[in-house]
Amino acid sequence: MLKIVPSYFIQNSVSIGKQQGDFSIMSQKLYSLTLEKIAEEEAKDEITDYTTYTRLSKVGKNPKSKQVFSDLSKMELRHYEFWKKYSTKSKITPNKIKLYFVLFLRWVMGASFAIKYLEGQEASTIKKYEGLRTLIPSEDKKSFEEIIVDEKGHENSFAEEVKGGYVRYISFIVLGLADALVEIAGIHAGSLGIYKSTELTGLAGIIAGAAASLAMASAAFAQAKQGFQGSASLAAAYTGLSYFVNAVILATPYFLTKNMFAAITTSVCLGVAIIAFISWYNSVMSSSHFKRDFAELAGIMLGATLALYVFGTLVRVLFGITV
Repeated sequence: MLKIVPSYFIQNSVSIGKQQGDFSIMSQKLYSLTLEKIAEEEAKDEITDYTTYTRLSKVGKNPKSKQVFSDLSKMELRHYEFWKKYSTKSKITPNKIKLYFVLFLRWVMGASFAIKYLEGQEASTIKKYEGLRTLIPSEDKKSFEEIIVDEKGHENSFAEEVKGGYVRYISFIVLGLADALVEIAGIHAGSLGIYKSTELTGLAGIIAGAAASLAMASAAFAQAKQGFQGSASLAAAYTGLSYFVNAVILATPYFLTKNMFAAITTSVCLGVAIIAFISWYNSVMSSSHFKRDFAELAGIMLGATLALYVFGTLVRVLFGITV
């Protein structure tokens, strides 16, 4: 394949003179090899995205969603063809691990999440592309700039178009989960200072969770009535249900063992795992910072757990209350 060498390489080789000829030739070869390797890597990413979107366009019954995925696949195919012409490889195959992982996300999380996940991968790609401008031949710069524009804006806009009805209620689900993590973990820890039985500790968490889930649902209903673009009843249901389900999950270890330390350790680990999932989901859907969100919420939960355990112990010691 013919390699295109930018004019500044030719100008430099002339000005340096005959004695530097070998160095100039070596620079040109290095340039060609660098562009070819980069092109192969980018072509693989683009053909992976093309294959993924093509497969996604054939999944589900929503015609709007399927059309969006079809449009995205065409866009990624153009990107692939741009990079492929710089490669000497006759065939570039998609990354099957990424392909099947995204299809799994589509099946479990929905179309919007799948697109948002792929869009999240584009942030580093955009930065890399912006740093490659000097490697692209002048006659291809316009096409290259169009690719950058595509990566920056098209997929975000498409993601907004295919948002499922459930997406608008995500904030209410997260609210229920987050509150339950802090409150129920704290109730369990506080109860450990008083109860001798793990079953009573778990039961305290479930009863408190049932009451709190009703309160949270009522608050969510009132909040949703204030201009929320959706059903206030569904917002309340999502909030209350997510709270109660989380309370049951955190209480379950207390019914599986008589050992207090094992029960609270397992419960806290489940809480941290749920926090990690919430933080990851939120980071994908809203482009927030996973590490920061995870650290903040995990810190609040662990801090509340420790504080209420100390409080429960003080109540037992000062008032002699033990059940």
